[in-house]
Amino acid sequence: MILAYDGHLFHGFQVQPRQRTVEGTIEAALVKMSKGIFVKVEGSGRTDAGVHALEQVIHFDYPGVSIPAERMVLALNSIMPTDILFKSAQIVTTAFHVRYSAKGKWYRYRCSCDRFVDPFRRFYTGHYPYPLQLERMQRAAADLIGKHDFTSFAASGGSIVNKVRTLYDVRVRFDADCNEVVFDFIGSGFLYHMVRILVATLLEIGNGRRPVDDIPRILQAKNREEVRGTAHASGLYLYHVFYEAIPAQYRHDLQIK
Repeated sequence: MILAYDGHLFHGFQVQPRQRTVEGTIEAALVKMSKGIFVKVEGSGRTDAGVHALEQVIHFDYPGVSIPAERMVLALNSIMPTDILFKSAQIVTTAFHVRYSAKGKWYRYRCSCDRFVDPFRRFYTGHYPYPLQLERMQRAAADLIGKHDFTSFAASGGSIVNKVRTLYDVRVRFDADCNEVVFDFIGSGFLYHMVRILVATLLEIGNGRRPVDDIPRILQAKNREEVRGTAHASGLYLYHVFYEAIPAQYRHDLQIK
């Protein structure tokens, strides 16, 4: 199933004791639908507290009588809180796994450049009120593309030992209508807080606080101390999960496999 959610009032996706989470909310709804039978939900990724999703993907094994996919969407949406929306569903074989079958993910980060924080956007954008040069950020973003060890851009606390990931494309653009800088990251996978750390680093480069060619040095260092900043969770969106090969239009370098 594909769903969207507003992450502001959730303490992340993954179930946590005494916290309101996306996974916990869905599992509680499925218990109600299945007359008390617990149904374990698996997600394509674990978004943090305050992080949103336009296309999160989950799978679960529903007990008892089979329900058509379209009716499952209607049933869940009828009992979901208004900050979760199921968009579509599909019956899959047991060979499919929502996390292990994924070929890549697309994250988007929106950062307001307004002088002051907009009270109506504060939960849905980051905020950076300092001067920025878009070209500097675009030039630096190109150095992130490819297969690298992203240890320097991974927050402590993650359990994954292998920090090597492939970024197929990194795009930075300015949305004049909203006065926001929009960052798009498409890759094979992402580490704990990786996107938010990358955004904070690119913003520093755009402001001139770091040299425009600093990314290769940071990658080579493999040291989190090289980049201490982490952009606020409010601006981050899980935009799409790929289950087929990454389309060519989303690959900056077509030589990357």
